[in-house]
Order: sequence, then C-alpha cells, then structure tokens
Amino acid sequence: VQLQASGGGLVQAGGSLRLSCTASRTFSVYAAGWYRQTPGKQRELVAAISNNGRTNYRDSVKGRFTISRDDASNTAYLQMDNLKPEDTAVYYCNTGLWTNSGDIDHAISPLGSWGQGTLVTVSS
Repeated sequence: VQLQASGGGLVQAGGSLRLSCTASRTFSVYAAGWYRQTPGKQRELVAAISNNGRTNYRDSVKGRFTISRDDASNTAYLQMDNLKPEDTAVYYCNTGLWTNSGDIDHAISPLGSWGQGTLVTVSS
C-alpha cells in the first residue's frame, strides 16, 4: 500500500493543522497510524486508530491531537491543535495490524510503504 501524507506547514505555537493521509487502495480492514521523526531520532508513533475506531495516543499529544479515518475515501486524518514547538517534525502515516497493546509504541505493526512525509514546523 502506498501512502501519501499532506497538510503540513509552518504555524505559530498554539495554532492548528490538519494532516491527511491517502492510501492507494482500501485500508478499511487495517489500523492507521501517524508517526513523526526529527533529525537524529527514531520515528515514533503519535496516534493510532483501529479498523473499528479505537484510538491510542502518545502522552505528549493527548488532548491536543485527534486521529480519525474515512474508509470511503481511504483517508486518515490527524487534527493537531494547540501545537507546540516540540511538535516540529516530519509526519508520516502508515497502515498495519492493530496489536491491542496499551503501549503506543507497539499499537500498530506497520505494513505499508513509508511515503515522503509532510513537514510540520511550529514556531515559538
């Protein structure tokens, strides 16, 4: 499955962005996740949604980020509110298997191909 993330940009702290991720084919049976990576650090999962709508979030984004999905259009979204400078990163999306783990780092076993990602820059 090819995935294309979009919607990134430059925003001031406290602002909002909405990221979109479109899959090349149906992903209704799979979980979807949004990841982010900064230079020198490993890619981390920040939000995940199962095929039936269960969600899991990294503690640092809880209450600020909301993941959703529209299976009719093979699209996942990440609404990011009250953005902070530490949210600055390249954001990627992927699909995979929901693991039922309470640990966000193991919530999804990714299966798709990593796209180019979309850059989010939050200025202070």
